[in-house]
Amino acid sequence: MPNRMSTALAASMTTENAPTALLQLIWLASPALPIGGFSYSEGLEAAIEQGLVHDEHSATDWLVNQLHLTQSRGDMAVLAQAIPAWQNSDAPRLQALSRWVMGTRETAEMRLQTEQMGRSLLDWLRNLQQARDDQLACCNQLPPSYPLVMALALSLAHAPLDQALQAYAFGWAENLSQAALKAVPLGQSAGQRMLARLAREIPQAVQTALNLNDDDRQAFSPMLAILSARHETQYSRIFRS
Repeated sequence: MPNRMSTALAASMTTENAPTALLQLIWLASPALPIGGFSYSEGLEAAIEQGLVHDEHSATDWLVNQLHLTQSRGDMAVLAQAIPAWQNSDAPRLQALSRWVMGTRETAEMRLQTEQMGRSLLDWLRNLQQARDDQLACCNQLPPSYPLVMALALSLAHAPLDQALQAYAFGWAENLSQAALKAVPLGQSAGQRMLARLAREIPQAVQTALNLNDDDRQAFSPMLAILSARHETQYSRIFRS
C-alpha cells in the first residue's frame, strides 16, 4: 500500500507540474510577448524588394530554408547548449556561447535586433521576478543577446529540451509568417498554410540543433547577410530588419 500511495503521489505531482511547464512554453512562444519580435523580418523584407520572395510559395520556401539553414544550425543549436548551462549555473559556458552569438551578427541591424530583443526579454523576466538575482547578474555581465536570454527564460520552464526548442521555433515561425503577410502581402489563409508547413518542419530542425556540437554549429548565410546590409539603406521599409 505505501508503494502504491507513493506512486500515485508521484504521478499526481507530475500531472500538476506538466501544465505549468507547458503554459510557460506557450507564453514564451506567443507573439504577444513584449519583446518587439513583430518589428523584424530578418531579411525577408529585403528578399521581397529584390524579387526573391513574391508569393505564398516563395515566402514559404524562404522561411523553411531559413529555419533549416540558419535557425537550426545557429541560434537553436545555441539554445540547446545554453539551456542546460543556465540550469547548471555554468557561467564560463554561457560566456563562450554569448561570444559566438555576437560574432555571428554580420550586419548592424542583426546586432541591434539581438540586443534589443535580449534587453526586452531580460526586463520581462526581471519585472515578473522569474529569474534569480544571480542569473540576472550573469545576464548583465553578458552582451544582452536574444538567444542567451531566451535560453534563460526557457530553462525556468523546466520542460524537456526538445519541447523548449519547439516552442522557440514556433514563436519564430509565427512572427516571420506575420511579417510575410504584411510585406508580400498575403491573406490569413495563406499565413495558416505557411505555419502548417513550418510546423511540420520544426521537429527535424530541433533534432538537427540537438545533435550539433561546438565544431558543427555554424552561421554561414551570405545571402541573408547581403540582404540585411541592403535593407539598412532600403528606401521603403516597414520592418527594422
